[in-house]
Amino acid sequence: PPFDRAQMDGYAVRSIDVLEIPVTLKVVGEAVAGQSWKGVLGSGEAVRIMTGAPVPAGADAVQQVEVTREIAGGLVEINKAVSAGQSIVERASEVKVGTKVLQAGHPISPSHLAVLASFGYASVRVGRRPRVFVIATGSELVQVSETPGPDQIRDSNSFSLSAYAKIVGATVERTPIAGDNLETLKTQIAAAAAHADALILSGGVSMGVYDFTKTALKELGAEIFFERVALKPGKPTVFARLGETLIFGLPGNPVSVAVTFNLFARTALLAMQRSRDALLSEETAVLARGVKGAAERASYLPAQLWTDSQGRLTAKTLRWGGSSDFVSFAHATALVIVPQGVSTLDVGAAVQVVRLP
Repeated sequence: PPFDRAQMDGYAVRSIDVLEIPVTLKVVGEAVAGQSWKGVLGSGEAVRIMTGAPVPAGADAVQQVEVTREIAGGLVEINKAVSAGQSIVERASEVKVGTKVLQAGHPISPSHLAVLASFGYASVRVGRRPRVFVIATGSELVQVSETPGPDQIRDSNSFSLSAYAKIVGATVERTPIAGDNLETLKTQIAAAAAHADALILSGGVSMGVYDFTKTALKELGAEIFFERVALKPGKPTVFARLGETLIFGLPGNPVSVAVTFNLFARTALLAMQRSRDALLSEETAVLARGVKGAAERASYLPAQLWTDSQGRLTAKTLRWGGSSDFVSFAHATALVIVPQGVSTLDVGAAVQVVRLP
């Protein structure tokens, strides 16, 4: 603080006057927040003081009002000894001139706003929110408000992707569903890329006859950085750039969409905003259920986290039916990481986990 500040309601005193108790002191004034007592405290004197008020010159302690008793004649009885510095927040004890109180690259939280306001920052420079377009592909998809036909399903990926992107600060536009038609898909990709910082597609990235996403990107002249990753679920993940627009082609299965977005697209969107914490942070947990890995891929398995009675972070993988089982995945709070080449991990094994938003 800019002055020695009282930490509680009570009396500002000289600690040397309160070595033996009880002791009676003369109340010579009052200090409240926003209005200090201007004198200098002398021997045998006390100043009534409120929380947040400046401590008077000459005083070196504050005794809380609960262990005092006012008596007639402008006197106060102190019934508990004090030590020098008691219940005082000293000037500059929290932060000194020249100290960097907030670092660039972090989201502004409510507590950050309190700091900014206290130091007089009415406005600050922030990272621009990336503009994201989301396209769900697949002729089997219908809108959420429609009743699916015998061979159709409702689009769910564009909703989860939009929500995930908004959590990390993006502004999002959901485009119409793209059917399995190469020319139509190229038109939609080109139109979205003309306005987006990042374009996220779901579906059409595998090796099927009607998987057109990679073909569309190549024919549009996009630079493709990779089109598969050693990951389970999410192997057929595409990362490309068309002009200045980053493009993520994610698998169509809902669980794969969630995993790959949080590992790749989330990182990119935060990096665009100059975040210092773009990567998902890993924690160590203890397995409550044994798991199986894959020889050729790292596995990210949906799980729930809790702290056991011994204070250990514990992870229990969910029983799920694979990357299309979005109902089970809805209960996941984290992903358990099984490194590539690890076939099994037993109950009690220490594993790395990342939390899901």
